[in-house]
Amino acid sequence: MELELLQGSESKSPTNLSSTGKALIYVTGGLAVGVSIICIPFTAPALRKVCLPYVPATTEQLLGITKALAGRSGKLLDVGSGDGRIVFTAAKLGFQADGVELNPWLVYYSRIASLLNPECRSSKFYRRDLWKFDLKPYNNIVIFGVEQMMTDFEKKLLAETNSDTVIVACRFPLPNMIPVETIGSGIDTVWKYVVKR
Repeated sequence: MELELLQGSESKSPTNLSSTGKALIYVTGGLAVGVSIICIPFTAPALRKVCLPYVPATTEQLLGITKALAGRSGKLLDVGSGDGRIVFTAAKLGFQADGVELNPWLVYYSRIASLLNPECRSSKFYRRDLWKFDLKPYNNIVIFGVEQMMTDFEKKLLAETNSDTVIVACRFPLPNMIPVETIGSGIDTVWKYVVKR
């Protein structure tokens, strides 16, 4: 009798999983790997020297940028273009607007969104490192930076842009240049600068 009980318990060993149990393990593991792959581009900025996280522009910030660019035309670059909303706003205002962004998912999203919007089809989204991207072709530049990067970005601007280029900085001002206009307040503040040679 004791031997029968032991043999019966051996047949219900935890290593004998049902096909449903195995399927659940595979699906759960696959979902975990998939979510990790998608999240890497969003969490990787925290591992860089300068962390530039994805934070979408607010409606107030878009209005401030629009006001800062009033009367302007030509080529516009959004540095750290994220989901493309600044590029799309500028394209609708008549700019040849492009974006540069390191996060591949946001670049793909922006490219698809531009194809679906007739006013924005000529916009380009580049997946590049901002520090290696040439600013010279652009006479309007918008940056949503973080405080730690603004000194180096200001040096890059002064080295690569032409006279009369308009720079619109959001959330954090450039440390040494003097703005010609300040629009909004708090996190929605927009600073407008003009490069003079």
